[in-house]
Amino acid sequence: MSRYSQEFIRAIPKTDLHVHLDGSLRLGSLLEMARERRVKLPSQTEEGLDELVFKSSYANLNEYLECFTWTLKVLQDAEGLERSAYELAKDNQAEGVRYLEVRFAPQLHMSSQLSFDAVVGAVDRGLRRARDEANRALPADEPAFDYGIIVCAMRSFTAEFSDYYHNLCRVLSYSSQAEIIRAASLELARAAVQLRKESNLQVVGFDLAGAEHGFPASAHEESYEYVHRNFMKKTVHAGEAYGPESIFQAIAKLHADRIGHGLHMFDAEMIYSGSVQDKRAYVENLVNYIAENRTTIEVCLTSNLQTSPSLRSVSDHSVREMLRNKLSLTFCTDNRLVSHTTVSRELSLALENFSIPPDALKDIIIYGFKRSFYYHPYAMKRKWVRQVIDYYERLERTYGVA
Repeated sequence: MSRYSQEFIRAIPKTDLHVHLDGSLRLGSLLEMARERRVKLPSQTEEGLDELVFKSSYANLNEYLECFTWTLKVLQDAEGLERSAYELAKDNQAEGVRYLEVRFAPQLHMSSQLSFDAVVGAVDRGLRRARDEANRALPADEPAFDYGIIVCAMRSFTAEFSDYYHNLCRVLSYSSQAEIIRAASLELARAAVQLRKESNLQVVGFDLAGAEHGFPASAHEESYEYVHRNFMKKTVHAGEAYGPESIFQAIAKLHADRIGHGLHMFDAEMIYSGSVQDKRAYVENLVNYIAENRTTIEVCLTSNLQTSPSLRSVSDHSVREMLRNKLSLTFCTDNRLVSHTTVSRELSLALENFSIPPDALKDIIIYGFKRSFYYHPYAMKRKWVRQVIDYYERLERTYGVA
């Protein structure tokens, strides 16, 4: 029997630092919005969509990413974006999440009718409305709910991905694919920095998402250097479908403050560069560097099980090695709809499959708050985190967790 009850897991203050807006719609809302927008889905029922689209497992990451083809179709207007953001925040609040960082690629939603500012503004409105509703009802001695927005550059795309990308590819018709990807990434970086400076929209970070294999982070060095110079926090999808070299690129070339997934961090056999003579030493040095710098890993157990055929069970996940090496990590959902999961479920999976004593669990929960890209000044963050710790310790006593 687990030392942690489901009531305790649900009650404790939690974070989700890695959750995609377009992968976390309510299934019923997806169907309703599709009907309203006359979007034809593969099925008109929740059961049918689960069977045909949002499956329990996938052949690989690329097949997993195909699910977003359908959710994106209902997120091409401000109303759909605002509604989805609002519902995502409410679903998190219902399970005790007190801080949420929602990420998405604005350029997948942009068109001649919907600018970058309008896309981000719609998402911010939904999150802000949900936050304000929740905080009005919270007791004064409980930590407030808050949120941040992370914008994602895409490792790869085609003209068919969105109106924005169609127009970009047309304008840059004499450029190579790599040059077009680099241009889109840098434009996104400039837009994110400017919006953060000129508005109160809670843009807190920059990310790199999409198919990892064959699309190295090096194409995005200029955009990451730009946001780095402008004091914006950075996370990178790395080590999800590629090995330690991808994580090294994220840290060395993109100044990553956090790593999304990091699943294959310890897989020396996935190092392909001929310049690496001692692969084991490379992994050891990489892990030690991450540990020393407290670079937090955004762990997504269910998602990794779905996209990595070699991962046969949760207990085989590299989080075991992350824990053994005392890495800073936090458990996240990645995509609540596509992976049929919640933060509470991800925590339960970890606690059922790995040895995580109370002091280690407390550290993991608090890492989520401490390593968040919190929008407000650092002095406010310290006070907020202290309140989270006090509240968590009170719940430990209430539920007899020691």
